[in-house]
Amino acid sequence: MTTPVRPDPMPEARDLPGIAAWHAGWAVAAAVAALCGRWLGQGVDGPVFFGILTMAVPGLGGLTLLWRDGVPQRMLVLGLWGLAAIVCAMLAGGMTGSLAGFAFLPMSAGLAFGTQRLIQGGVLMSGLAVLAGLVAVWIAGPSEGRSDLAALSALMTLAAFAVALRLSWRARERALSEAQGAMQRVEAILSSQPGLTLTMEPSGRPLSAYGTPPAALPVDPLFAQGLIAAVHAPDRPAVLSAIERALSGTDAQVRFAPRTALDRRVTLILRRLDEPQGLRLIVQAFDATAQYAREVALDTARADAVAREAGKTRFLANMSHELRTPLNAVLGFADIMRQQLFGPLPDRYGDYASSIHQAGGHLLDLINDVLDVSKIEADRYDLSLEPFDAREVISAAVTLVRLSAEDKGLALAGVLPAEPLSVVADRRALKQITLNLLSNAVKFTPTGGSVTVTAEAIGPYLEIVVADTGVGVAPEDLKRLGRPFEQAGGADQRAMGTGLGLSLVRALAELHGGRMSLDSTLGEGTAVTVRLPVAQVVRPAPPEGGAEVIALRDIAG
Repeated sequence: MTTPVRPDPMPEARDLPGIAAWHAGWAVAAAVAALCGRWLGQGVDGPVFFGILTMAVPGLGGLTLLWRDGVPQRMLVLGLWGLAAIVCAMLAGGMTGSLAGFAFLPMSAGLAFGTQRLIQGGVLMSGLAVLAGLVAVWIAGPSEGRSDLAALSALMTLAAFAVALRLSWRARERALSEAQGAMQRVEAILSSQPGLTLTMEPSGRPLSAYGTPPAALPVDPLFAQGLIAAVHAPDRPAVLSAIERALSGTDAQVRFAPRTALDRRVTLILRRLDEPQGLRLIVQAFDATAQYAREVALDTARADAVAREAGKTRFLANMSHELRTPLNAVLGFADIMRQQLFGPLPDRYGDYASSIHQAGGHLLDLINDVLDVSKIEADRYDLSLEPFDAREVISAAVTLVRLSAEDKGLALAGVLPAEPLSVVADRRALKQITLNLLSNAVKFTPTGGSVTVTAEAIGPYLEIVVADTGVGVAPEDLKRLGRPFEQAGGADQRAMGTGLGLSLVRALAELHGGRMSLDSTLGEGTAVTVRLPVAQVVRPAPPEGGAEVIALRDIAG
């Protein structure tokens, strides 16, 4: 941030040597005139002698400015000039005396100081000296002053006035030169800036222009036709609205297409400017074509990505349906062969039928998961909410995985409340959540371990916790789990699943307005908690004689 250059609070201080020299020259001239007139026997004695010496005192007082200078100090010196002029007028016969010209020396001193206030003070002091001289004439009568001394005093005063005028004029020339130099520097900076700066009337007519205009916004047509005429018609309302906001005192920014170059863009930044001549606008214009092109490219890429994602989701959904139909037939025939419904099979073929049925079941589960994930991502998964007892669904899921748990030698337990767990939810989704969590727990728990599912109602929430004593999950993997196809552990563990189970649990929980959280310790086990705001809340019974009210809270719906 550039610090603004502050003006010199007292520019005339730079002329201090000249002012001090003016005072010293006057003091010497007055002293020499008094002494020479007296020593040479020219009749300069008595009151006239002391009057001339009195006028030398403020000249010596002006030399004190070399040690300390400022407006108060100069005012004191100017007061000394006025006092000396008054004393001189009283001593030398007033305005009819020989030193009447010295009454105008305070005005010369004020002119030498240069500022308007000090000049006015000098005029005031000279006026007081003239008034004192007139009073002296009125009291003592007209004085028969010497014409040669009167001429000398007038000549000395005129010389002092001429030198003071030169000092004042030189100070003003220097200030004017510096102001012009500063203006030229400002204009050079404005003209060399990378953007275009305009001062503009509220109507949009430019008054001045500085800097480099955008290639699509030449300056000459702006002055000839105005800013609005250079804007593409559909963008003019936005530009006019930005002008109105800027005129109301709010900084505004707008981007438009120039009428003569529709493939380019220009950005305007507008700010209100109050001037004595009236209300104005400061407008900066920059070429925004490159930024506009990047935004268009980003929008295009975003649209393409959305389209590809939607296409992928539709493809997976369609393919899942297409694969599931023939796979059901494969599973059906494999099951018939495995059960030997139409006669015995050789042992080897029986084993093949069991392998086909097992692999087909695994593939069907995978396809179902992919289908459900695709529906959720495509916002096509509709919850079918209905009231039911959650214990039934959870018990059914436990029954489905119990055989697998027993085959691995696991202890599978369900901790369910004795009273009904009334919920309003999607029955199939709740079963899928419980089944996926139990299947994962059984899959990644070694022989001899245990899997426990707990369900309870906590206010309006149904909380389901599936805990196991399995391999656990490392802390760095916990953040990734729950996203599609994300898995934890080594290659042997990754080969046991697809990474869709927890992703589907999280998605189904969020569809109900709930959430899923994981707590795991590597090598000790994992606990997955699902909280769904689907539980029915039964309010306390009303006082005796009143009707019982049961409120159903369905946050998910």
